Amino acid sequence: MLGSTGRTSGASTAHPPNSMSLRWDQQTIQFSLNAWVFVVAVLAIFPLVPKNLSIRAYRLSLIGTACSSLYSLYSTYGKPRAWNMQALQVWFQSVVVTKDFIYSIYCLTFVSSHLCLKFALIPILGWALEHVAKFLRRNFSRSTLYRKYLEEACVWVDSNATTLGILSSQAEIGVGFLLIFSLFSWQRNIIQTFMYWQLLKLMYRAPATAGYHQSAWSKIGQTVNPFIQRYVPFLNF
Repeated sequence: MLGSTGRTSGASTAHPPNSMSLRWDQQTIQFSLNAWVFVVAVLAIFPLVPKNLSIRAYRLSLIGTACSSLYSLYSTYGKPRAWNMQALQVWFQSVVVTKDFIYSIYCLTFVSSHLCLKFALIPILGWALEHVAKFLRRNFSRSTLYRKYLEEACVWVDSNATTLGILSSQAEIGVGFLLIFSLFSWQRNIIQTFMYWQLLKLMYRAPATAGYHQSAWSKIGQTVNPFIQRYVPFLNF
């Protein structure tokens, strides 16, 4: 009886899996993916890297960001409650305006295309750098190596998050115009260009990116409108 009681009490005192350790595992996976994406993206845009290796690194950085974003979506929102149209619609409406969803579509738009736009990696670099810096500041602030080599850079990234967001939004809009220009070359892809401009419309409206994109488009309008009014007034509605 004593043995059974001991076994029972031992079983009752067994601790359930710690939710903090589960979150830590998710954060570590996210950090590993984003750190890998940052390194590969830098390799892709480095001018001395051979062309074949650069193109491969370009596609791997897009795939890595897509995987990181989709994993973050799954960790945050999980699966739809049911596999019927109503449940899918509710789930989709909750994720479609998130930055993770937008960046996953952004990456999938380019990874499947034969057109290699290194300029499209600027938002990817900013996204990965911001996530890596946040993870390091949150989890390694007491580390001597972090304080000696990484703290200043991470603090700079964190304090300039708005600047990185503005740069990313301008690069994303610039990519849209580059795709339009590519329609006049042999590398044109009408479907990709159409899909990307639909994504830009989503970026303009989604709360996670609307502020940066609306500001960027406002500046573009202030620059372009005087020329339209002067030279092609029939385009001014």
